[in-house]
Amino acid sequence: MNAPTISHISCADCPIRHRAVCARCESDELEALDAIKYYRSYEAGQPIIWSGDVMNFVGSVVSGIATLTQTMEDGRTQMVGLLLPSDFVGRPGRDGAAYNVVATTDVVMCCFRKKPFEDLMASTPHIAHRLLEMTLDELDAAREWMLVLGRKTAREKIASLLTIIARRDASLTPRGAVNEMTFDLPLTREAMADYLGLTLETVSRQMSALKKDGVIALEGKRRVSVPDMGRLFEEAGDDSDGGYMS
Repeated sequence: MNAPTISHISCADCPIRHRAVCARCESDELEALDAIKYYRSYEAGQPIIWSGDVMNFVGSVVSGIATLTQTMEDGRTQMVGLLLPSDFVGRPGRDGAAYNVVATTDVVMCCFRKKPFEDLMASTPHIAHRLLEMTLDELDAAREWMLVLGRKTAREKIASLLTIIARRDASLTPRGAVNEMTFDLPLTREAMADYLGLTLETVSRQMSALKKDGVIALEGKRRVSVPDMGRLFEEAGDDSDGGYMS
């Protein structure tokens, strides 16, 4: 399957406009960003950047999902994060990539040439402030994920991952407060196992158990329906009103 291609999207029509690094920008600032942006498409399984490589661009995921992985000295690879639509790739002011970034599904990215983007950050507080917000959100998510991996049961881990994906999907297609949700699961069972530190058999067993108990419904391998989001949050061991990936 070929990766999706795209030549240009108006910033006003961009599906991640209200969550991306440009979310706070005024019209003149959007025009400045538009002048340095371009799109890249990646097929599922294709690397976007390898750890240590020089990055000459930064950008946002427009569609699809990518993984952040780190390779240890003995060659083992550990998934350390997910990049979902609107997430930012790259670090202004840093030449090299800190992690491997690989497309899990077909991915489209809105990219900016790195040096012009850094110059624009210096003159456009809206961009710098939004990037700071996103960085702090990422830090909060990483801390919460440490709790998921270190303290939660296998069932709670699966439910936690499902709440993350469900809430992000809802944030990209605002529809008011809803208690029932349907979304596409962008990860294979194998990728879920890797990310959660579980075996494939455990992931499959827990997904089946959540289905049997009526917490979720499955249509094929990837389509997930949640009849009661409140119950899913309870299964995740999260009694707040929305978790950590809003």
